[in-house]
Amino acid sequence: MGKLHSLVVLLFFVCLSSCLTAEEYAGTAPADPDVLANEAGKIASAFASRLKPRLQAAMVKGGPAYAIEVCSTEAPSIAQQLSAETGWSVKRVSLRHRNPNARPDSFEKEVLQSFDQRHEAGEPAATISHTEVVSGKLRFLKAQGVEPLCLTCHGQQLPESVARRLSDLYPEDTARGYQAGEVRGAISLISPGIVPAK
Repeated sequence: MGKLHSLVVLLFFVCLSSCLTAEEYAGTAPADPDVLANEAGKIASAFASRLKPRLQAAMVKGGPAYAIEVCSTEAPSIAQQLSAETGWSVKRVSLRHRNPNARPDSFEKEVLQSFDQRHEAGEPAATISHTEVVSGKLRFLKAQGVEPLCLTCHGQQLPESVARRLSDLYPEDTARGYQAGEVRGAISLISPGIVPAK
């Protein structure tokens, strides 16, 4: 009987240990904010590296008007793909959004305003980002700068065909009038799991 009791106790602790391990893998164990911030930066870079060549190919294939249509479908699709692959929430946001789905929440709006201030103070858009733990989630925003390629559809003087297509697709479009180098918006990420505040 003593041996049986000892075996039951041993099995209980083995099971308990296994359960805790499974809990950690399920993402309920706190994650390191610095590790997550590094991961978020890589995801944001992956978004840009996937979208840019598709837009360039669309410009070559069908010109700016065609590139607008490609961007309207590919950008949300890439964000969804990255969300599915990584478990993070991934989207684009902007104070002057083109797609209504890119409208920022209150946190994103405040960060985007700070991005504009940092850029006006001389910081290049390419180096601007923000990381903060909010309500147990790590939130990361990486600024998107306006590149020369972007000006065809986001610049101050748009070709008539481009302006007309934008009006058709986005009646409430406010994402025009930019100059190269300005902050166009940001890639916004929200982590999965629990993140302890620093």
